[in-house]
Amino acid sequence: MAFVLEVPVTLLERRQNLVSFSRSRTRRASAYASFSTTPQRRAFSISATLNTPVQSVDDKHLARATDIALPIMVNSCMGKMGQAVIEAGISAGLHVVPASFGIESDAGKTIQVGGKDIQVYGPSQRETTLASLVEQYPNLIVVDFTVPNAVNDNADLYCKSGVPFVMGTTGGDRDLLYKTVEDAKLYAVISPQMGKQVVAFLAAMEIMAKQFPGAFSGYTLQVMESHQATKLDTSGTAKAVISCFQKLGVSFDLDEIQLIRDPKQQIEMVGVPEEHINGHAFHMYHLTSPDGTVSFEFQHNVCGRSIYAEGAIDAALFLAKKIQSKADKKIYDMIDVLREGNMR
Repeated sequence: MAFVLEVPVTLLERRQNLVSFSRSRTRRASAYASFSTTPQRRAFSISATLNTPVQSVDDKHLARATDIALPIMVNSCMGKMGQAVIEAGISAGLHVVPASFGIESDAGKTIQVGGKDIQVYGPSQRETTLASLVEQYPNLIVVDFTVPNAVNDNADLYCKSGVPFVMGTTGGDRDLLYKTVEDAKLYAVISPQMGKQVVAFLAAMEIMAKQFPGAFSGYTLQVMESHQATKLDTSGTAKAVISCFQKLGVSFDLDEIQLIRDPKQQIEMVGVPEEHINGHAFHMYHLTSPDGTVSFEFQHNVCGRSIYAEGAIDAALFLAKKIQSKADKKIYDMIDVLREGNMR
């Protein structure tokens, strides 16, 4: 397409030697300028030829979004955690695909999250749905916040489909999960904890356990964790922290963890704000010396889900960079994300 633009020279008198062009990133333009000095008509003509067809504003915006926005699939959109991730992804400028895995009874439903309609697909539709999405979005990344009993089946499907994923769901057979991904040589971020600051605390605990093994030998440990009643399993974060304490010399079995799921106890005993009963994570680790004269207490309390949702999006962006740079195909965790400085 060619065009000619004539501009009166009077508009250019102050900047006779400067001509600027504004061009779209998606267009390559060749241009030349000529001056006419005839007294009858003093004008400045610009002629440009575009090598690509003109697009409408909507077409240009769509093309730009397709080229730049990272496509993510969030499983499951029916859960509050999944919905928080969708909202965080939209806020970060990612393209949330309009499909999500869910339980069979929710199959066929459409839910609106962050102004976007998401259709739910049941277990029997998972393979065909994911295959179709991968064909449409070759650089798709999945973020999984489903339920413990779906962890291994979902991970197996992601691996067979070659789709990189972020696993925020706790529970399932973790040994099998890691083996499945390692055998598939797939990009993945798997972490029991997606909260940025909590990840930093976990990293500090691991450093302490590595550098000072046995420092708390003989100490007794009490662990209490409180989550919303819908969380079915023991906190993965608590398990990770306990593992560090065990390396520090503390004897403790996971079945000794005090799980608080009763809302009345959470308000009266734990101190959870009533408005966050349906979405919180309160953890307390209390150490006591053998003679009872020394005690240490570690505590981290989270209200709401935004800290985990933002961390999950950080993990997806981290994976996208690893894929783009052709880094090793392996399992990463949130400490890797934190070390690389990819927290927004």
